[in-house]
Amino acid sequence: MVGRVPADWWGSHRGFACVLAAAALLRVVALVAFPPLWFNDSFDYTRIGLHPFPHPLRPDGYGFFLWFLRPFRSFVLVVAVQHLMGLAMGVMVYALVRRRYGRARWVACLAAAPVLFDAYQVQLEQLVMSDVLFMFLSLSAVTVALWRRRPTWRAGIASGLLLALAGLTRTVGLPLVALLVVFLLVRRAGWRTVVAVAGAAALPVAAYALWFQSATGHFAITNVDGVFLWGRTAAFADCSKIKPPPDLAMMCPRRPVGEREASSSQIWEKGSPVASLDDAANVRGRRFALAAIEAQPWDYAATVGDGLKLTFGWTRHDYPKHSVSRLYEFPVDTRTQPGYPLMQGKESAAVVAYAGPGPTGSIHGPYAGWLRTYQGWIFVRGPVLAFILLLGLTALRRRERLDAALAWSVAAGLLMVPLLTADFDYRYILPATPIACVAAALATRRTRPSEAGEGESSAGQRARVPAEPR
Repeated sequence: MVGRVPADWWGSHRGFACVLAAAALLRVVALVAFPPLWFNDSFDYTRIGLHPFPHPLRPDGYGFFLWFLRPFRSFVLVVAVQHLMGLAMGVMVYALVRRRYGRARWVACLAAAPVLFDAYQVQLEQLVMSDVLFMFLSLSAVTVALWRRRPTWRAGIASGLLLALAGLTRTVGLPLVALLVVFLLVRRAGWRTVVAVAGAAALPVAAYALWFQSATGHFAITNVDGVFLWGRTAAFADCSKIKPPPDLAMMCPRRPVGEREASSSQIWEKGSPVASLDDAANVRGRRFALAAIEAQPWDYAATVGDGLKLTFGWTRHDYPKHSVSRLYEFPVDTRTQPGYPLMQGKESAAVVAYAGPGPTGSIHGPYAGWLRTYQGWIFVRGPVLAFILLLGLTALRRRERLDAALAWSVAAGLLMVPLLTADFDYRYILPATPIACVAAALATRRTRPSEAGEGESSAGQRARVPAEPR
């Protein structure tokens, strides 16, 4: 019996094994072709990874990840682990769709394909950035929550803790806890499971907020929620309509609406009223932004709508500006480390302290050229993502409608929260895609009973579930 297990597995999943091997080869080529790539935020994360401190601008989750890997003194290892996370996310999507929900093999492979083969996903995994870790934690939490028809309190602890870690990596993950709690209440998972999720999510977040308070005096995760909301409204704010009180008059954007940069860019431009990132700027920014939304609700809705147009557009634009959008593409030449200011320390010093002196790496052809060509063609375009989301909505008529609702709402939340509170960014689309694919896969018909989460015995007995009503 034991000797037959590998053959049985190969017979059941050889198609996905080939898909996964191709995705792994793609990532090996990326590792060979390019050194670890850098974004504006990478150097702050590296500084946190050296000596963690409560960063006022972004939570420390990814910094702790770098700190954990610091003994190896290798950014190549960092991005290699991120590539492994990308492969693991493909496995999670496939396992949910095929094993948990019993969809066809080709459906499960197709659902996993975007996270495995999207060129921008692979490039993001090559970046020293928090997004891949956030994606991995969010998708892991959804996988744990959905793996059994009736989640247990142990699964609740695991999914709540994963969502807390996701929220401490990127704050957009914190609202997902509320979605999971609502899902469990509607599913009648039991009070112990609901309490387990809420408690497991709340404790790490509260502990981090207390640590943040010890350094800043504020019980919070970051000190910039008002700053980024000001940036969101700075795209349309008209002080002749808002009529702010005298103490907020300095928060009015200086340029006419038609001449303003993107929301996220206005925060950092010279003379910005929130560029200091201190508590006073955060409080004033929040007050001004809420007043702007109240006075100009339709302009706010139109600004969010502009972000949706970019999300679902066929082509990618230089948004928020070319200097940022180019960092999401495989480079033509090795980029020098830019002179972005850090909260503590300097970029070159942080990089050397983390990985040691010496070159950060070079680009190797022809592999680099192959990947640049690949990136021009193989990625999830906006209309395809829109179709995936619409297909996921049709799953709400299926037997697993509650599971589909959770996956779909998490994906929609990951897309919408940045648009509502900060700005559009192309890298914010990627975390939503694999979870949306799970919901879309549930719109297809089952090919066999679910095999996971039904309490099967070790002898291989499978619990049968009724056929889907027609």
